[in-house]
This record gives sequence, structure tokens and C-alpha cells, in this order.
Amino acid sequence: MKIAIPNNGNMVNQHFGMSESFIIATVDDEKIIQIEKISAVEFAHQHQGLADLLVKHGTNVVITGGIGGGALAGLQQNGLKVIKGASGEYTKVIQEYIDGKLEDKNIVCNHHGEHNNN
Repeated sequence: MKIAIPNNGNMVNQHFGMSESFIIATVDDEKIIQIEKISAVEFAHQHQGLADLLVKHGTNVVITGGIGGGALAGLQQNGLKVIKGASGEYTKVIQEYIDGKLEDKNIVCNHHGEHNNN
């Protein structure tokens, strides 16, 4: 399984569409066996471009903080499972997912730069 996370340094980026890079973690036998960082600079706010990039890298699951409806639909239409509302250091978030402890908080952004948690 491959898990993609938009990153800001070693943290989960809270703005999916503005992420300049993604971490792609390869998980086997409930362990992280490889972490790769890929550039997404050229795809900022290009929903299909980001989805295609992640699919090209063999991603099955996307874990993100905030994400807009268009980006969410683009990922789901490409068969990717999306977990929303994650925060913290990305390796810890990946391990929470592997351990079955990461919940989808169903946070979808309505406008660029605005997040509703209601």
C-alpha cells in the first residue's frame, strides 16, 4: 500500500491544493518500508494534475488536513481513499492510519484559505 500526504516540512500540510510536495510512504506488513518526497509545485490548485501525479506514484490512500471539494472529488474519481482532517508529524499520522486509529474528520474547505470545522 502507498499513502500520500501533503507535507510542510515534517508536518501534514493543512492546505492540500497549495502543497509544494507530497510524502509517499510505502507500507508493507503494517510497517513503513520507504518514504519518498515528490514535488507538486507545478500542480498547485490543479485538481486533476495532483490526482494524476499521486496515481502515477501508485498511491492508494491520501491523508490530508484541509481539502476543497474539487480536489476531494478528483482524488476519489481516481479511486483513491481520502482521510481528511489529519494534523501533526506525518510519520506519526501514517502510523496512526496503519494502526487503525486515524479517523476521517470529514473536513472539506468551501473557499480557498477558509476552513469550516462545524
